Amino acid sequence: MSRKHLITFEDWTKDEINELLDISKDLKKRWKKFEIMEPLKHKTLFMIFFEQSTRTRNSLEAAMTQLGGHAHDLTQDKMQISHGETSMDTAKVLSRMGEGIAIRNCFYQLGNTYLNEIAKFSDVPLISMQDDIYHPLQVIADHMTIEEYFGKNLKDIKVTILWAYATSHAKPLSVPQSQALFFPRFGMDVTIGFPKEFPLQDEIIQKAKQNAQKNGGKLTLTNNKERAIENADIVIPKNWGGFGYFGNKYKDNEVTSKIMKDNLEKHKDWICDKKLFSLAKKDAKIMHALPADRGNEITNEVLDSPNSIIYDEAENRLHTARGLLKLLMK
Repeated sequence: MSRKHLITFEDWTKDEINELLDISKDLKKRWKKFEIMEPLKHKTLFMIFFEQSTRTRNSLEAAMTQLGGHAHDLTQDKMQISHGETSMDTAKVLSRMGEGIAIRNCFYQLGNTYLNEIAKFSDVPLISMQDDIYHPLQVIADHMTIEEYFGKNLKDIKVTILWAYATSHAKPLSVPQSQALFFPRFGMDVTIGFPKEFPLQDEIIQKAKQNAQKNGGKLTLTNNKERAIENADIVIPKNWGGFGYFGNKYKDNEVTSKIMKDNLEKHKDWICDKKLFSLAKKDAKIMHALPADRGNEITNEVLDSPNSIIYDEAENRLHTARGLLKLLMK
């Protein structure tokens, strides 16, 4: 699988995904035993960030270091991208200097297009560190964490992806969309709860329904937060912006930004608090990609409860990153 790109796991077979999970689990066991493994010794990963990052940046850089390689932490202002360098030139040049390229670009209607342009011209693996449509690195870590708690047979495990109010910024659609696509492929019963002004992209939902039908999973959409969370095994409260509401007509201008903000303020009650979470199963797990908008998306009482597995989930970003780099850059 060397030289294979990862922009979305929709381009990967289940066998390839399971191979990645097996490698990641093995590396985690070895890491816990303080074993030193350097399969990527003297190899280089170029990481280009168009936005801020905590888990993604540090998990990939730590993974490269622990595997014996080095990661360059780059931003567009450090490169000629800021002066208009083409995606072809960037891809071709970096391909001559290292063994992998990773990019985070979440700008709506720009990010995924840019990553695909780089992938087209790159002679080394291109890894998406998140774009405006997909976040593969998050969903693979989520899945590994779920398997650790629920086992490999996940058929009929109910996962609730719940839109939540937040004030920090208009977050991308990429995390819930990747979960909606990925989890049904493994037989999970996925429910997405959201106000009508905050849908996911239509084409993603249609593909997610196909994935569910093909693999014995389920996909349910509801605008009722109580109905969404009822009897859930796993609850993932997460804000996302109303980009899907505008579809391909969305442009980042004052009019649409005001509409999004007005829509957001209608739904301050969409918070995962103790009362709402009590509708899930008694031993239900709380997950979150982080950073959480505490007190808006979810209360501290729930997020820091014994039901929360958010830090296991965050740690698995490291182990799945190690597995991915070993698989693609060996």
